[in-house]
Amino acid sequence: MTIDLYINKANDYAQDIGAPVYHPHVSVIHYDEVGEIRHTLNRINCYGIFLQKEFPEGLTYGIGTYHEGDGSLMAYSPGQIGGKLDDGTLRRYHGWVLLFDHEYIQGSLIEQKLEGYHFFSYYSNEALILTPEEKDILSQLMANLRKELELQSNTFGHEDIVRNYILLILDYCNRFYFRQFKEMAAEDSDILSRFQQVLNNYYASGKQKSDGLPSVKYCAGELCLSPGYFGDIVRGALGESPKDYIRGFVIMRAKNLILSGKSIAQIAEELGFEYPQHFTRMFKNTTGKTPRQFLDEQRKK
Repeated sequence: MTIDLYINKANDYAQDIGAPVYHPHVSVIHYDEVGEIRHTLNRINCYGIFLQKEFPEGLTYGIGTYHEGDGSLMAYSPGQIGGKLDDGTLRRYHGWVLLFDHEYIQGSLIEQKLEGYHFFSYYSNEALILTPEEKDILSQLMANLRKELELQSNTFGHEDIVRNYILLILDYCNRFYFRQFKEMAAEDSDILSRFQQVLNNYYASGKQKSDGLPSVKYCAGELCLSPGYFGDIVRGALGESPKDYIRGFVIMRAKNLILSGKSIAQIAEELGFEYPQHFTRMFKNTTGKTPRQFLDEQRKK
């Protein structure tokens, strides 16, 4: 993949498109004031929030291609790739960009909360689709942050206020993210049915014999979702984690195999356990009974 621009520091993008630079580690760009710029495919090695009225057609976003749409937000964490390969054309964008270096947030509350900001997962179908009201909130916060950045760095409380604005923007993004995945979980039960089908296909194809038990990462990948986003959807819809659901699926298959008369060793191998004792341990931890106790109990019924 050919990269047009390496955004190693927060201000690299602003300098490339001719936008003002206000702070050594934080960049806020208002696209509406920049004019026409060329597309670039970027390797982003800082944190970025791109809030735009429209994205260019064929935009690369993570592992996929994002199609032009109305009003969305894309978030990047260090090491991710996004944008559109420079083809020589110019285009005017509308919206805001926030970029900040990791070193600027080290030891701060922002860094402590990063793990919970799942919107930084960059799968194309996970871009935040914002309501007009949500776009207005973030746009106003971006504008306020830029005003603060324009002040001299020695102004009392300046750096604390800058970090607090960044934290507030990320917290709002998190609120909008959870609003989106809850709606998705409520309206698109197809994901849950496809989750079940992924597990069925995994065993039908015999993948457990070479790869072991199905993992959350594998199932999420088959559904073109990041593990974090996938986990949020499953928890929102079922009240349990994908790992717990997979364990329940495996135990149900195990019960059927136990009742069929197969040995513990045969069952463990058929389910994808490396050792029979691993299967026995999971079964007892999940059901409160050993496979033998389960079988004896069923025979008495």
